[in-house]
Amino acid sequence: MSLSRQFLRFAAVGATGTAVQYITLWAGVEWLGSTAVVASAVGYLLGSVVNYLLNYFFTFDSKQSHVEAASKYYAVLGVGWCINTGLMALFVNVLQMNYWVAQIITTGIGLVWNFLGSRFWAFRPTRAK
Repeated sequence: MSLSRQFLRFAAVGATGTAVQYITLWAGVEWLGSTAVVASAVGYLLGSVVNYLLNYFFTFDSKQSHVEAASKYYAVLGVGWCINTGLMALFVNVLQMNYWVAQIITTGIGLVWNFLGSRFWAFRPTRAK
């Protein structure tokens, strides 16, 4: 599959996980009184479960075991979570940005990181020995 087509699939799948993250962000801040940073971090984790399953089967059609694919995927997402949480803290707490603007910028940056890590490492087909 071409890089551009795979990226579009990844972005479409990511929209589902992003919806979970944004709903968690909104509910955490508006209903539960959480900080935007904490609500975003929790939402990122919840969305990652949806994204893993859809990416495994739909985007990358992986043939790896779930143990191998999930461990690599969550290593990539662990770095992505740090990027997300760190940027949210910077944008909201230091630069005093609106949390929605901060989350949209952060999501775009995370999308690029997560796609590159997923395509070129986590779901990369294993070569026959």
